[in-house]
Amino acid sequence: MNRGVYFITGFPGFLSLNIVEELLRQNKASKIFFLHLGSMRKQAEDSIWKLESLSEAELILVEGDITAPNLDLSVEDIHKIRDEVEFVWHLAAIYDLAVPMDLAQNVNVEGTRHVNEFCQTINGLKRYVYFSTAFIAGSRKGEVLESELIRPDRFHNFYERTKFEAEVLVEGLKGILPVTIIRPGIVKGHTETGETIKFDGPYFIMNMFKQLSFLPWIPYLGEGSSFINIVPVEYVVRASVHLGHEEVGIGKTYHITDPEPLTVKEVYEKILWHMLKKKPVGKIPLSLPYWALRFRLIRRYLRVEREALDYFTLQGRFNCQMAQEDLKGTSIHCPTLSSQIEHMVAFYLQHSLDEKLHVKID
Repeated sequence: MNRGVYFITGFPGFLSLNIVEELLRQNKASKIFFLHLGSMRKQAEDSIWKLESLSEAELILVEGDITAPNLDLSVEDIHKIRDEVEFVWHLAAIYDLAVPMDLAQNVNVEGTRHVNEFCQTINGLKRYVYFSTAFIAGSRKGEVLESELIRPDRFHNFYERTKFEAEVLVEGLKGILPVTIIRPGIVKGHTETGETIKFDGPYFIMNMFKQLSFLPWIPYLGEGSSFINIVPVEYVVRASVHLGHEEVGIGKTYHITDPEPLTVKEVYEKILWHMLKKKPVGKIPLSLPYWALRFRLIRRYLRVEREALDYFTLQGRFNCQMAQEDLKGTSIHCPTLSSQIEHMVAFYLQHSLDEKLHVKID
């Protein structure tokens, strides 16, 4: 097997770390350059130390910043990367639903613009894999196709808006560079261990249940009839590594989403049962918690971002037929969410007091 040279942004984030582990397990890399912020040097070094046991590949930390031209790399690093790198995986972004507009624009849009420009200077580029999100669909209703890039009438937050605008920039490179765009659903921890490095997404529900566990009963929030698309990290990783290397993936955009998602109501019930052995009783309109979470004191007590409630009412469903078709013949499939919730809750309960795993709520 010919092993390649990689350039990874967003290190040592959750997805980038898991992507690298899979590349090393599959013996795909002879050398990897890791772009990291100067402020993340210690975390990056610690992560490299753990990765070194997986492979004999050369692992090289390079300090830089995607918000600057040439990614703020040293002249020496620029020349090395341009001459040696064959695969670029761009994962650096601000993923926080409550991110302010200026920060999201600078990192997600301008940062991606700089990575795009840098990729066009790489001499032997074989693939540019960009991580978007399925939620660029914003307020769209009905079936959302992988082949579509349609601006919705409304975005729920600046994260969605800026990731859409960033994907538009990468889409413009198709036909110029060998691009593959990945749109994951909400990424949760590992299927079997439940391990994650950040309690966001569905973990906000767990935060709320934990803080309200003293109540004799807990009601449903809203109707809960919308589908919520949650996928385990190892499915996202394995599918992306496969599609990001096979020839069939060039020029395509993939929904790495659950082909059979559960409704919000089903997820809510299952998490509550595994956490507290309770079933929801009654129902309150979603407008009430949405109003309550306007207040910082309540947000911080419940450890829930107000923006998370928007995902209780999504009307779009992500068609992932192209991804499923191009994964045929492999062992890669998305396990049912029902089979994962017990492990997800168990990991949360074991680590719920670890402040490093919790999202800072403003």
